[in-house]
Amino acid sequence: MKPQSMLFTIYGDYVRHYGNEIWIGSLTRLMGEFGLSEPAVRAAISRMLRQGWLESRKIGNRSYYSVSERGKKRLEEAAARIYKVESDLWDGKWCIASYNIPEERRALRDQLRKELGWMGFGMLTTSTWISPNNLADRIKELTEAHEITEYVEIFSADHLGWSDPKQLVQKCWNIEEINAKYREFIDAYRAEYEALGEKLSLREEVADSHCFVEKTKLVHQYRKFLFIDPDLPLELLPELWLGKEADELFQNYYQMLNPGAVRFFETVYEGAPH
Repeated sequence: MKPQSMLFTIYGDYVRHYGNEIWIGSLTRLMGEFGLSEPAVRAAISRMLRQGWLESRKIGNRSYYSVSERGKKRLEEAAARIYKVESDLWDGKWCIASYNIPEERRALRDQLRKELGWMGFGMLTTSTWISPNNLADRIKELTEAHEITEYVEIFSADHLGWSDPKQLVQKCWNIEEINAKYREFIDAYRAEYEALGEKLSLREEVADSHCFVEKTKLVHQYRKFLFIDPDLPLELLPELWLGKEADELFQNYYQMLNPGAVRFFETVYEGAPH
């Protein structure tokens, strides 16, 4: 697990619910539970400061770190998708983003592609990306933030031919690969979930630190689906779709680990003095 990615998970699942700010000593202690050294944690924090995800302030000789506005937005979007409720019925519309960014701004073009993929868009052609979800406002924000509105067009459209909607999905996303990843997730966590359930039913002691580590790893692994699962409406999914089974396993295991994980976090967490 990369330190920077782990920091995102800890901020997203814990720190943002506790005033969004944490003392670096608490952070290094929490990250130490995963075998990460203090220099590795500090290096990851420095990278996130440079990239604009974190902000810092000093009180006396102590440093405190909080998530920037940009980081908060990303964490809120991620949380809305990870802990989502049932999707609405699909209205049959496709959100389309088409761009023509000049070669000298190639880095921005690559960044836009990454962001589109993260939002759940699929690539129909090299510079035309589609989603069955209404993401027009998100695209507007993104293109305004990167100052590339002159190179991007956004549409909400009906698809008139020639593929049927499920064929269109197959062209833009590798559904089999996503399903295989869900199968891996289920295989990796089903036994752990059942073993913990048995321990708890027998009233065996489970260390809070164990719950913290396992819950954080669980969220960390499940968060990866944000980058590959486009969150398609039910109507567009194949009959054999493992996303729902994986989601149920995630939610149940999460709820089982959460009380101990939170207790452990609270024993280590120190925010800034008021």
